[in-house]
Amino acid sequence: MIGFLRCLGVLNAGVWFGGAFVYSFFAVPAMFSDQTKTLLTPQFYPYYSGALAQILIARYFKLQLICAIIAIIHLMGENLYFGRAPQKTWFAMLAALLVLSFAGGFWLQPKLKRLHEIKYSAKESPERKQAATETFKTWHGASQLINLFVLLGLGVHLCRVAARGEEARFLDAGKLRS
Repeated sequence: MIGFLRCLGVLNAGVWFGGAFVYSFFAVPAMFSDQTKTLLTPQFYPYYSGALAQILIARYFKLQLICAIIAIIHLMGENLYFGRAPQKTWFAMLAALLVLSFAGGFWLQPKLKRLHEIKYSAKESPERKQAATETFKTWHGASQLINLFVLLGLGVHLCRVAARGEEARFLDAGKLRS
């Protein structure tokens, strides 16, 4: 049973970290690359590249939520299996990552999407478009900072889960001898 739990934990952490890494350093930057600019033509590029990024970010937050919930369940299952008290530090870190995912997906992402729409709307006044542009920059910067913290937390989580395999093997060996 512990082999299954360990495998599930490592796979989940790997998918979670890998998804965040690919999203942050490859997928979204591709939306704003010269290749995308050429594909969309300069006239449509600013709006559509941002709109494509919004589609990616919505899916990214779904991945974040699913992986965070699996990680919390995994941590609780691991503690239950070994008969340990809940590890507050690791639970707090996973809970913080879950909260950041909820905040990003249900609060920040819709806000950025709405500001993006105002920024490129033909119906809005130039003043409102400029205000939306400035506000978008601020919230986008906050989003990037949060994403950096999430990536760091996920890196720590991945290392912890991967390293737990060694500790678990020693615990299992001790149980077998008892």
